[in-house]
Amino acid sequence: MKRILVTGGAGFVGSHLCERLLNEGNEVICLDNYFTGSKCNIEHLMDHHYFELVRHDIINPYMIEVDEIYNLACPASPVHYQYNPIKTIKTSVMGAINMLGLAKRVNAKILQASTSEVYGDPTVHPQEESYWGNVNPIGLRSCYDEGKRCAETLFMDYNIQNQVKIKIIRIFNTYGPRMHPNDGRVVSNFIVQALRGDDITIFGEGTQTRSFQYVDDLVEGTIRMMNSRDEFLGPVNIGNPNEFTMLELAQEILDLTNSKSKLTFKPLPKDDPMQRQPDISLAKKELNGWEPKIQLKEGLRYTIDYFDNLLKEGF
Repeated sequence: MKRILVTGGAGFVGSHLCERLLNEGNEVICLDNYFTGSKCNIEHLMDHHYFELVRHDIINPYMIEVDEIYNLACPASPVHYQYNPIKTIKTSVMGAINMLGLAKRVNAKILQASTSEVYGDPTVHPQEESYWGNVNPIGLRSCYDEGKRCAETLFMDYNIQNQVKIKIIRIFNTYGPRMHPNDGRVVSNFIVQALRGDDITIFGEGTQTRSFQYVDDLVEGTIRMMNSRDEFLGPVNIGNPNEFTMLELAQEILDLTNSKSKLTFKPLPKDDPMQRQPDISLAKKELNGWEPKIQLKEGLRYTIDYFDNLLKEGF
């Protein structure tokens, strides 16, 4: 049995990771300040003998003896990370320093949940890990993009200078149950609008692309990365390489929900990437053949059922 700390463990992705780690027989300490996470996401775990919930903000140091740390804490949707951009970048940078300091003190292995946003609005397509990105350092999204880029730098420097055992993953667009209905991400936006019969909001012409990964595939890739050979530090892309336009996504959701919602078009937000697609060749090579198993239609069905139940409960 390993003792594992998950920062941001009450969030969308973190709650699924905590659940999986518990099911594998580990002791899990879930750390969250509830800025975007929620106790509702992990309430079904509260009675588990090997689960512990701690309210804490990783901007401040935290002391505990653990074997592994999954550092997921950070607002991850534009609505949330732009709400308090200073808080966002402090979470990425100061949080990384504090968690790396903890890993150094207790000799724990630590994984950083980085993001495809480090590639910015890419000029290389699909994006492989060797691409350095095309990021605006002073734009509306830079609190998140540059915070995550700086965190990657800190992880590499702690490894080089202090021999901290690190792993870095770059997460591409992920969706699934426990997403917040108002988080501003395209999948949750479209599903909630379709279920309510509201107009579906398309930004720009809807020709921009994303690659959508179901949360269970992300959790599998994340755990495989933590358990990969010591010499492989990353970064490694964890995402689904199947690419869809916003118009294709909207139509798929309309079909699955039998919604009569209409499409409306608004100006494209500043610095919004036009293309996003991971090259997962490195993940396949290093993570025992990992690749996404749940494709878009199947994953959307699970997610639509979740939001349908949530709306029926009067969210």
